Amino acid sequence: MHTYLTTKKNVFESALAQLQKEFAGLRTGRATPALVEDLTVNAYGSAMEIKGLASISIPDPRTLVIEPWDKGLIQNIEKGIRDAGIGLNPVVDGHVVRVVVPQMTEETRKQMVKVMKELMEEARIRLRGAREDVREEILKKEKAKEVSEDEKFKLFDELDKLTKGFTDEVGEMGKRKEEEIMTV
Repeated sequence: MHTYLTTKKNVFESALAQLQKEFAGLRTGRATPALVEDLTVNAYGSAMEIKGLASISIPDPRTLVIEPWDKGLIQNIEKGIRDAGIGLNPVVDGHVVRVVVPQMTEETRKQMVKVMKELMEEARIRLRGAREDVREEILKKEKAKEVSEDEKFKLFDELDKLTKGFTDEVGEMGKRKEEEIMTV
């Protein structure tokens, strides 16, 4: 691979990393901190993520326990989870918030797969956007006589192969996640 494309590879990798993070937040019927850790809560007069306000533990496969470091934020955390629209119903239990992840119905699973496919398409769009940005940079380099016409076409070919590899990886990630969501 051309050294110029090697320096641009991190843009493509960041698109995959973002998709991975988005996939982690999708419900699969099992409790995972990623379901709630990035939700914003009104705390101390500003919006803060739950992971910055509390510890999140998983006592059993379908339960999350959120223990705020400042016990005065317990109601705010409960309200933030309830208002997030992710289908979770938090319950205040003393100094902790318990969230039982409900068993997913077939309809809910299909809805999650639909959301997952939308996230995959957004990732593909980010990859295509990154490819177009790099193509434009290559064309600018050619106009500035930094690369020859032959080298430009070779770079375009390598860029297309790089993009296809990352797009295929998005597809593979989607297959794995769909299998995880549809498994009862």
